[in-house]
Amino acid sequence: QNVTLISDSLGKGVKLKVSTHGLRSVEHVGGLDNWLLKTSDDDLSLRARRLKREVAKKQAVAA
Repeated sequence: QNVTLISDSLGKGVKLKVSTHGLRSVEHVGGLDNWLLKTSDDDLSLRARRLKREVAKKQAVAA
């Protein structure tokens, strides 16, 4: 499913193609940012890995 997920760290919506199981996983963990940070790079697409790096940088600056 093509969905727009909101990234709290980046402050914008991100369009991704996600399975229904993946969408439930994102909701279970508490949002896109938490899901990206907890998921290993091997399980992420190239675009998701880039998003993960952006989110990690933003959270490091905020901390």
